[in-house]
Amino acid sequence: MLKKAMIMAAGVGSRLESLSSALPKPIVPLANVPVMDIITKHLSSFGIKDIIANTHYKAEYIKNHYKNNKFGVNYSFIEEKELSGTAGGLKKCQFFFDKDNDFIVMSGDGLSDIDIAEAYESHKKSGAIATIVLKEVPKELVSIYGIVVPDKNGLVESFQEKPSILEAKSTLANTGIYIFNYKIFDYIPENTFFDFAKNVFPWLLSENQKINTFIHYGYWSDIGSINQYKQSNFDLLNHRIKSFLPDIVKTSLATYCCGENVQFEDNVEIIGNCVIGNGCKIGKNVKIIDSILWNNIIIEENVIVENSIILNDILVQENVINEILPTNKIKEKENIKV
Repeated sequence: MLKKAMIMAAGVGSRLESLSSALPKPIVPLANVPVMDIITKHLSSFGIKDIIANTHYKAEYIKNHYKNNKFGVNYSFIEEKELSGTAGGLKKCQFFFDKDNDFIVMSGDGLSDIDIAEAYESHKKSGAIATIVLKEVPKELVSIYGIVVPDKNGLVESFQEKPSILEAKSTLANTGIYIFNYKIFDYIPENTFFDFAKNVFPWLLSENQKINTFIHYGYWSDIGSINQYKQSNFDLLNHRIKSFLPDIVKTSLATYCCGENVQFEDNVEIIGNCVIGNGCKIGKNVKIIDSILWNNIIIEENVIVENSIILNDILVQENVINEILPTNKIKEKENIKV
């Protein structure tokens, strides 16, 4: 089996700016668990115990989080002072990998329950230098993904970067999960900004190198927008991803999960899909509807929180409807000082 993996964790997360301003995107929580924890646990479940991650934005948050990890995984890190692209980041990790062994690369902001063993079997059987994991997406969404067109043998025939619906030759999206032979490093120059989709894969095709595809029929989410972030949380609550099943509470009105040391006062109503983080204190007569609360949030009595995301360490004294509240904010009633 595969022994080593890389998690791409250097991105700034500009599409999730309201969340990643507080934390680097790989540490943003889903159902109270950082995305990268879920990825790490999944890799570990397939026997992968040596992982390297490239970091850049808020790098210390990621390094500190995994100093004493609970997954039985040996973590290594490189910090990119300047971003070098998806493939450029991998090149800087070349020292970590063994010449005689294939390895897997996963995006630090992707949620998937891919069967890594099955994907690796496909990769080895193909004899290809690279395998791209694909996921079928609705045709109306092809314009937001890198689309891959395989031939009848499952090898890449061509690529389309965010094609229009009319131009799309396929509905198979690149998930950002790759299995590589060590020879891939021959196609990534040193000290050069280089991407897999724009540079490496076209180069391989130009030299008639085989690129295998593996279609994943399970769950996959590219957490690239606020709406997708919310949906990913709600998918976890409803056990739509097999590799991570959070402890949930189900009532006639709600499906929700709670972190540690959460305090509820009387007559609290939770409605719809909700996540409540560690150390939260929820006051009397509060209603929480289809919302995500991070850690150490105090919600005073008679407040409604609906369709919102509240980040860490916030005191809430008035209704929060369709909002994202940043860390360390006080949302206060008029003329009340705290």
